[in-house]
Amino acid sequence: MRLMKGKLITIEGVEGVGKSTNINFISSYMESKNIKYLCTREPGGTVNAEKIRDILLHSEEEKVPEIAELLLFFSARSFHIENVIIPALINGINVICDRFADATIAYQGNGRGFDIKQINQISKWVQNDLKPNLTILLDAPAEVGMKRTKIREKNDRMESEKISFYERVRQGYLNIARNDPERVVIVDATKDILSVEKNIEKHLNHLFSEK
Repeated sequence: MRLMKGKLITIEGVEGVGKSTNINFISSYMESKNIKYLCTREPGGTVNAEKIRDILLHSEEEKVPEIAELLLFFSARSFHIENVIIPALINGINVICDRFADATIAYQGNGRGFDIKQINQISKWVQNDLKPNLTILLDAPAEVGMKRTKIREKNDRMESEKISFYERVRQGYLNIARNDPERVVIVDATKDILSVEKNIEKHLNHLFSEK
């Protein structure tokens, strides 16, 4: 087991819950505290993982089979972990990641219907002993998120599913939070932005006060 001096913070939630906005807030928090950090995302984060992201989100030439989708997410994560996340954590740099392993369980497990036990088995293989120190789950009803995404100029493939899909995804995220409450904190993303930021700040203060 490699010694990780930095902390891994992941931000999760369905489309339209404000992940980008709140990642900007977390970045500002880190800078105000003079805490070393980097921001990254999944799928993506490395040259090859970003190529996989393009296939996953913008494939127009051919259909992406659901099993291929699942395995491509894991392939991108493998590149990401080995080339970005672990080197940063070893060197004492905290990592803020827009989505991580929980997204695969929620989207491909609950959303697509893949066996979650099998997903967890692959996750152990890909991640080894890597686990987030804190996961912030921005939670809102699926219809709220969908209403927010409609104002975007163009939605990607994962943002173009039916609302029933995102309802299953949301339920998957809430199940993860219930099963791992010490790691996953639920933040009500329907609240005003200042309330959301205050809630997130409370959890960040707790994380960085730990020895």
